[in-house]
Amino acid sequence: MSTVLPYLLSGISVGGQYALIAIGYTMVYGILRLINFAHGDVFMVAGILMVYLNATGLPLYVTLPMSVILTIMIGFLIERAAYKPLRSAPRMSIMISAIGVSYFLQNIVLYVTGGLNKVYPTVPWISESVSVFGASTKMVTLVTPVLTLILVVLLVLLINHTKVGMAMRAVSKDFETSQLMGVKINAVISTTFVIGSFLAAIGSILYFTNYNTVIQTSGAMPGLKAFVAAVFGGIGSIPGAVVGAFIIGICENLIKGLDLILLKSGIIKQTLDLTTFSDAFTFALLIIILIVKPTGLFGEKTTDKV
Repeated sequence: MSTVLPYLLSGISVGGQYALIAIGYTMVYGILRLINFAHGDVFMVAGILMVYLNATGLPLYVTLPMSVILTIMIGFLIERAAYKPLRSAPRMSIMISAIGVSYFLQNIVLYVTGGLNKVYPTVPWISESVSVFGASTKMVTLVTPVLTLILVVLLVLLINHTKVGMAMRAVSKDFETSQLMGVKINAVISTTFVIGSFLAAIGSILYFTNYNTVIQTSGAMPGLKAFVAAVFGGIGSIPGAVVGAFIIGICENLIKGLDLILLKSGIIKQTLDLTTFSDAFTFALLIIILIVKPTGLFGEKTTDKV
């Protein structure tokens, strides 16, 4: 148990971080039927913003909220500049636009940083080491799942018990009819991007506290894994995205520690380098889910209107 626990704790923490990104994917898809491939890069930009804001010498209680606010503004501007003009365009056009935004953000960061690794600033308290049943870990590992669940509960309450949430549900069910009924479609979509960018910014703080190097491609793999989590849980379903993210985070980290676990249990005599397959597992899981249950764990089967 003492061998498994560190990997289990790390998996729960990473799962929470993936969940915060995955919710952005699933909310945008639920309303626009769009896979926002730039979402992982918004997460990365939040990390870069924090690096440069910290370099100004301002205290963390100023730079942390500023990085979140600026990330929200970037998410809002992306929606208005890259997606709103294509509202009536074929879905493929919007998806290509999303890919374009992704590469645009990466190249902007590459230009600004010169391709150099940037060290994420140390965030007090959550960066401190703690001991859990004899296993050493960072406080962020314990904070992440709790904060993730709190944010998810607040988001579910927002969607189910507010006028904005009611409008979001209406648009996700029937885009055209909602528009005819007077729902302000543009405002609903912008709000969705704002919420997704806010969660990505929070996820960025938690993620880069653990993995403290930020480069222009730092959002690519977490973004892809969060997308897999959203598909696994049923894209369009917020609880599904969260459950999928935690499952992927835990499994991925257990695979990373599988060599050590098997060695200590005496099952194998030498390492098999199974860590190599931790990323492959995530995408193999995506293939299996698409074959066995294309709608995901909590996804609803949809039919095209004629």
